[in-house]
Amino acid sequence: MLDFLTDEMRRDPYPLFARARSDFPVLHEPNADMWLLFDYDSVKRALNDHEAFSSVVETPTGKAPDWLVFTDPPRHSKLRGIIMRAFTPRSIASLEPRVRELSRELLAPVLERGELDLVADYASPLPMIVIAELLGIPVADRQRFMHWAEVIMKLSYTVSGGEEAARALSENAVVKEEMRAYFNDLASQRREAPKDDLLTRLVQAEVDGERLTPNEFLGFFQLLLSAGTETTTHLIANAMLCLLEHPDPLARLRAEPGLLPSAIEEVLRYRTPAQMVYRTTRTEVELRGQRIPSGKLVLVMVGSANRDATKFEDAERFDITRDPNPHIAFGHGLHYCLGAALSRLEARVALPDLLEHLKDVRLASAEPWAPRKALNVLGPASLPLRFEPVKRAAAGA
Repeated sequence: MLDFLTDEMRRDPYPLFARARSDFPVLHEPNADMWLLFDYDSVKRALNDHEAFSSVVETPTGKAPDWLVFTDPPRHSKLRGIIMRAFTPRSIASLEPRVRELSRELLAPVLERGELDLVADYASPLPMIVIAELLGIPVADRQRFMHWAEVIMKLSYTVSGGEEAARALSENAVVKEEMRAYFNDLASQRREAPKDDLLTRLVQAEVDGERLTPNEFLGFFQLLLSAGTETTTHLIANAMLCLLEHPDPLARLRAEPGLLPSAIEEVLRYRTPAQMVYRTTRTEVELRGQRIPSGKLVLVMVGSANRDATKFEDAERFDITRDPNPHIAFGHGLHYCLGAALSRLEARVALPDLLEHLKDVRLASAEPWAPRKALNVLGPASLPLRFEPVKRAAAGA
């Protein structure tokens, strides 16, 4: 199997992706008997063609979790409809003032130090706190949330089997039961005493007289804890990496703040946070001269597709003015990411705050940064930065 586990590959898979798109855009990996799609057209077809590609997948270690992203219509349509009743664009937009407050609160303690770990001090806690507050989770339980999210993300190792997969499944089984008890209790509380939070809206939401079952309820929160936090964490961290590695775009963004939205879209394309999704073929599928039999696990390499030179001019260049930019970082079609608007909102708040408050910001070490230990995401596990410390004003000044 292609080795996605090395630190070098986790930091920079793009040279291999470029070779794959050129030499083997549709690849059969015989040891695990799975297929990988690398080129834009094949990836987009797998995301859109639900007759040929099912989202109900089974890895070498068993069936995928009972999450919205691993369902097909009509069940997917029902679940998504219920969740969208609670997870509305208006409810997301209303979070912006609070996200700004949280951003400043997280930055305030580190400004005098002149250094921070961007991931641990800022990019990881910001989306986690936002999700916790959106749900109405007590502050005291946030550390428990962080632990749960870490365990859930390790499920990506189950795609390849082996010791890592067995350990990930064992840890997740424990966490799943902890989460089940926790959210069942919270759901009961909200039924008895509703609040103005996402948890209450999910308890109350229904489509055609149906509400979320306890398993569907749990599955949504597992998904929200992983995808709802990881994607934003890596979007923020990858944005800073891109800008620090490309001084000219950084200088231009500082001079032209109106470029922020297109800069965020370019980060999503250039260093896609969620690198792959999973599908299973429903029928035999022909792609790029290859025949994928029915019932085969397919790794849909979104990160590779977003660097395909047949769709993006000068695809290996980081261009914050890129237009058009038809990236598929948040998926496409029926499974387009429900949390995309929230992730973009948090990035729109985070990047100006970071660039404004971290003067002369730079990487703290010439050593390669440590990559996140999850197969399906791209980003640093830790990113130490240095900057000019902010001097506290003297008392009475």
